[in-house]
Amino acid sequence: MLQVNQTINDLVANANADMRRFYGKDGTVVAAAPGRVNLIGEHIDYCDGFVLPLAIERYIVVSAKPNGTSEARLHSSDQPEAIVDLSAPQEISNLKWSNYIRGVVKGFNDLGHEVPGFDACIVSSVPSGGGLSSSAALECALATLFEGLLGIALDIREKALLAQKAEHEFAGVPCGIMDQFASAFGEVDQLIKIDCRTSEPEMLPFSNPDLSIIVANTCVSHDLSDGGYASRRKTTEDGIAIIGKESWREATIEDVFAQKTKMGDITFRRSRHVVSEIQRTMDAVTAFKTGDLSNIGQLMADSHSSLRDDFEVSCEELDFMVEIATALPGVLGARMTGGGFGGSTVTLCETKHAQEVGKTMHERYLAKTGITPVIFATRPAKGAHLIS
Repeated sequence: MLQVNQTINDLVANANADMRRFYGKDGTVVAAAPGRVNLIGEHIDYCDGFVLPLAIERYIVVSAKPNGTSEARLHSSDQPEAIVDLSAPQEISNLKWSNYIRGVVKGFNDLGHEVPGFDACIVSSVPSGGGLSSSAALECALATLFEGLLGIALDIREKALLAQKAEHEFAGVPCGIMDQFASAFGEVDQLIKIDCRTSEPEMLPFSNPDLSIIVANTCVSHDLSDGGYASRRKTTEDGIAIIGKESWREATIEDVFAQKTKMGDITFRRSRHVVSEIQRTMDAVTAFKTGDLSNIGQLMADSHSSLRDDFEVSCEELDFMVEIATALPGVLGARMTGGGFGGSTVTLCETKHAQEVGKTMHERYLAKTGITPVIFATRPAKGAHLIS
C-alpha cells in the first residue's frame, strides 16, 4: 500500500490553521521546501563526487506574519515553541530544533540582512529521521521565508550553501551539498546531477510515466549528529591524504589498493566505497541520459552492498527492505538512501507494478520487524519556493 502524499495546499491550510490557533492570525508570507531522495551517489557529496537526487513530493511549509518586534516565535506540531532574539548574535541553543532557525538567521545576518520579527507555524510531510533530508527542507524553507519577509531573492546556489552552513555550524552535521542543493534546485520531472566539486547542478529528465520511484521509510530512527556521520567523513579525509591526491576525483581504485596496507582495513574499505560509488553514479547518469536502464539494477545493488559492507551505514531493517523490493516483479533496482543508520530505501520500478510493490513491501516488512513502515511513490518535485 502506497501512502498518499499531502498536497501543498493541504499543508498551507494546516499551517494557517495553526497560525490562527497559536497566534490569532493568518500568515502573510508562506514558503515551502521539499525533502529529497537520492537515487545513487551516497556519502560522496563531501568527497567531490557526483550525486543523483531528486526533490520529493513531501514538503515542509512555513506560514508567517511580521509581529513588529525583534523576536521570532515559531511553533511546530511536535516541538516546543522556539523563541529567537533576532537582535542578538545567534548562538547554539539547548532547544535543539531551534538551532536550524538560528543557523539560517545567522546566514542572513552574515549577508548583511536583518530578519524582522515574525510569528510562524511549521507543518511537514517529510518524515523526520527518515533519511529524506527533513533538516535541509526546514533550512531551505526558512531561508525562502526570510527572502519573502525581506523582499529579496538570493541566488539559488547561495541560498543552498547558506542552508548547508547552518547545518554545519548549528546542527553539528558536516554534510555535503547534496541535501540542500536538491531541496533548493528541485524541478518537476527532473533528476538533479550535482557535481560536488564544482557545485554545478545539471537537470536530467525523468518524465517517463512508465517508471515510478518508491520511497520506503523503515521508521528506524537515527541521529546523524551523534558522531557516526562525522567519523566516516573524517576517515575519507584520511584516505585521500594517504593516497596523496588533491581530490577523490583524481583517485582510482588502483590508488586505493596500492595503499591498502598503509590505510588499514577500515580506511581502505571507506576509500573503496568512495571511488566505486563515484563511478557507479557516473554510469547511472549515462543510463538516464541514454534511456538504457538495463544496468541500473546492478548499479543500485552494488551501491547498497558497498554502503552496507564497506561504509557500514546500513542496518538490518534497510537490508531487509531492499531484499524484499529487489525480488519483486517490475522492480528495476533498490538501495538504501540518505545518511544511513536507519532511514529509507529507494526503489525504481515499473509504474504498473508500483501499487503491488508498495503493498508487498509494507506487508512483509511489518510481518518480520513489527514496525509499520511509511511507503509512498513520488515524482521529482518543485524545489523551495514562496507560495504567498
